[in-house]
Amino acid sequence: MTTAVVRALGALAHRAAHTGPPADCVCPPPAVLADRADGTVVRSGPVVAKAHAPGTDAPGLLTRLTLANDPRLTGILLAPLWPRPATPLHGRPVTLWPHGRPVDPDDPDAAPWEEAAVLLAGLHRTPPTVPLPPMRGPAKAALAVARMRAARPGEPATVPVLEAWRRLPAWARDEAAAPPHRAGFLCHGDLHLGQLVRHPAPHGPWLLIDIDDTGLGDPAWDLARPAAWYAAGLLPPDVWLRFLDAYRAAGGPAVRAAGDPWPELDVPARALTVQTAALALAKSASEGRSPDEVEQTMIDACARIASLQTELTADHSS
Repeated sequence: MTTAVVRALGALAHRAAHTGPPADCVCPPPAVLADRADGTVVRSGPVVAKAHAPGTDAPGLLTRLTLANDPRLTGILLAPLWPRPATPLHGRPVTLWPHGRPVDPDDPDAAPWEEAAVLLAGLHRTPPTVPLPPMRGPAKAALAVARMRAARPGEPATVPVLEAWRRLPAWARDEAAAPPHRAGFLCHGDLHLGQLVRHPAPHGPWLLIDIDDTGLGDPAWDLARPAAWYAAGLLPPDVWLRFLDAYRAAGGPAVRAAGDPWPELDVPARALTVQTAALALAKSASEGRSPDEVEQTMIDACARIASLQTELTADHSS
């Protein structure tokens, strides 16, 4: 099934990349950029075709494509090549996008943290004009925990992750319980450096990609991953401060304009820590290995979160 989808995506991207007969071209074979359960992505020249996950909410995807075409978000979100999904492949919705140059994973010093912060601030400041579904932050964290439970039923390694998850407030585990005053912002829903490309490639401006989780919610969730990495010691303090300062300077509403940002970021960052650790345990189990150093760092962070929350509870009860 996956191979059939990859071949069909490659052919679709190849056709879309040509104004003349594709047989007249001398293009290299289509390249697979990603092939995961949540999406298969294939590139042919300047065109990228994506088969979204099975069971994707098709009306929600169409609404998100409309959003990505909104001229108010030009310079923030990469716009699709087609305003509607293409013909589904094996029941999976398909979208077409221009190719952009991604972040170079081998050059961490050049990572566009400030640019990402400014793009997020612009997205968060834009009033939504289409009826978007909820941003899927809490839902994705819950799915990660469920996947971990299924992969490692009853294993002691899951205990700190489950304890950190249990100690999150209800609104961090269920979008329906989100505080109303924080639930109406336009959010990306899955911010990390892999969600930025330069377009036009190779030297155009940075833009946000991947609208699968875009929706309405608390903008602090879009800052939660770098905040969690910083808290766990994976993101250097100077990089975190550059990111945070750039977001604030651009008028981002997720945190207060000055002072301590953690009243807004603490719970989403803890939830992203749990999500990352749960996925690490599930993935390592499926691959028959122990968690690697980075994965173990996030698992250890869950243990610290659970321990700290226990201490705070004891202090409040005394």
